[in-house]
Amino acid sequence: MRIWFAGGGTGGHLYPGLAVARALVRQDERVRPFFVGARRGIEREVLPTTEFPHRLFDLHPLYRQRPWQNWRTVRGALGAWRGLGALAAEERPAALVATGGYAAGLALAWARVHGVPYLLQEQNSHPGLTTRFFSRWARTCALGFPEASALLRPGRATAIEDTGNPIDPPPAPLPDRAAARAAWSLPAGGRVLLVFGGSQGARAMNAVVDAWVARGLPPGVHVIWGTGRANYEAHAHRESDRVRVRAYLAPIAEAYAAADLALVRAGAMGTAELCAWGVPMLLCPLPTAAADHQTANARALAASGAGVMLLQQELTVDRLDAEVRALVGDAARLDRMAAAARARGRPDAAARIAARVLALASAR
Repeated sequence: MRIWFAGGGTGGHLYPGLAVARALVRQDERVRPFFVGARRGIEREVLPTTEFPHRLFDLHPLYRQRPWQNWRTVRGALGAWRGLGALAAEERPAALVATGGYAAGLALAWARVHGVPYLLQEQNSHPGLTTRFFSRWARTCALGFPEASALLRPGRATAIEDTGNPIDPPPAPLPDRAAARAAWSLPAGGRVLLVFGGSQGARAMNAVVDAWVARGLPPGVHVIWGTGRANYEAHAHRESDRVRVRAYLAPIAEAYAAADLALVRAGAMGTAELCAWGVPMLLCPLPTAAADHQTANARALAASGAGVMLLQQELTVDRLDAEVRALVGDAARLDRMAAAARARGRPDAAARIAARVLALASAR
């Protein structure tokens, strides 16, 4: 039974699909996931390293600022449409899972025209254009943030579900925090702040953290800092007995297990993992994210009590120091934030979505 997966361009659209595909195979060994995407997206680098067959097309987004280049979009769409037809002639898909982005739009249009049922997985609290448009014909919209439902216009037969975002779930029970800190050569006492800005890091955040560390950390505070590979050399010299500086945190579970608090962007997948681990957040949304969706994510998490939002223009050394001191000095507040984060966590999201896809495919 072949299930198509479409979505990419960025890791935030691709990795959820991979998590669901693996959950599908675990639930039913007859399932054969097949990924379609864009040659210019991150899937070009990631999919060849996975176990899944795939086909990449010359897909392009809409060039809103350079409309004269939309001939590329039209040409790529026509070629991909023919390519999808050829794939379906080999073996018709039983269902399609779309995780957003321009790489998913063409596959969704093809599925709609040819009667292939599909499930949409939307990661963010502000759903993307592709999700908003195609939600009216979806069998299921699986939401990473329940707040996204307010911006969708589903059809009568569309089920809207707060599944959470599909992630690698933390172990149950969670690892012992003292043992996790010992693995980082950090003391069991005190507090640990985890800092990361995604796989590429966050230059603005890194600059503030660098100056804060240089000025002197609050008493009892230690830092695990993932700078991103491109920024590591600029900050590696801040390594000390209280600060661990790494280019990339892999496996990041070792950092989650040791952390009391995290300073992060407000990307959907990273915050989903932090919620599942019950780690409170200082959220500094990326101001240039499409449709400012990270700010919407941060607002939703702050409103739930799981985090504190700090806009990038507000993130100064003084503000960071004040926020960290206030939180580490108030154990009851930190515990409430951790509980609110866990309440939003959906560690079983991939399995739940996979079960929905199987039901969709079987009905077909």
